[in-house]
Amino acid sequence: MTVTAETENFYRDLIEHQQDLVVMFSPEGRLLFVNTAYCDTLGRSKEDLIGSVFMPVTSERYSDVIATQMVKLFRPPFSCMVEQWIQTPKGVRCISWSAKSITGEGNSVLSIVATGRDVTRIRQELKAVKKKDDELMLIVESGERMYYSHSPNHILTHASPRIRSLLGYPPHSAKRAWTDYLTENPINATGLERTIRAITSGRREPPYRLEMVKENGDLIWVEVNEIPVVKNGKTISIVGSMVDVTEKMQVEEGLAEAEFLIKDFKGGKNRFERPAFPSPSRASGPFGYFRDILSHETVEKEDE
Repeated sequence: MTVTAETENFYRDLIEHQQDLVVMFSPEGRLLFVNTAYCDTLGRSKEDLIGSVFMPVTSERYSDVIATQMVKLFRPPFSCMVEQWIQTPKGVRCISWSAKSITGEGNSVLSIVATGRDVTRIRQELKAVKKKDDELMLIVESGERMYYSHSPNHILTHASPRIRSLLGYPPHSAKRAWTDYLTENPINATGLERTIRAITSGRREPPYRLEMVKENGDLIWVEVNEIPVVKNGKTISIVGSMVDVTEKMQVEEGLAEAEFLIKDFKGGKNRFERPAFPSPSRASGPFGYFRDILSHETVEKEDE
């Protein structure tokens, strides 16, 4: 189709009055055409821009990303999208470019046309949101409880850094099943039954305890509190929190053992008959009470 001069001028005027940035550059990266919006953004004239390098790498941080995307312009699909941070009279701006190659015989690239849009405000807002998320995560992680989530088939989809540290979970390892860290302690079967009930019913189960094994083989006890996430009547995920109760369990076991020994000492009827504990007085207090126990003389002699 033959393009008349009138049609060419129409499209040129249309491009000139676009709010988006429009450029054309050679395969070597030299600008062949720029519209008014691009000139206004950079604060430079067309005469100054024509022939200059279109996308000079201003930061090593983005050089690899830009290079990787620009390679796509010289092979199918001969198009790419890339973001460029450039210095302008209004400060550093982020321009999102959509580029398409104009090809000739044998798919040789003749030139490249790109349209750009200033997305600085969007990127700044996303950065601010990420900063708030990081601050919130820092607050959450500073608490006693640690947070995680797993799929209905027990595959971990999130584990907080403290959980990874506690279990020795490799930072960049593949997703693992939550059950991989459980021991063969029968109490774990009871906990899994509650998880399965929460998945099938979509209702929250009471907290429970699990015995887990760390990557180095150490055993720990955790208290788990899980909530099913239900969508369209189906549980799609389990989110939970847990706290390390290993020391608490050890204390509880020690108290239980001490209580058993004290009861046995007070009322045990065996071949080594023990006297009853003396009644504590308010005046003597707890120290006096135990002093009376330790100083109390045995009435009957023990058999040899």
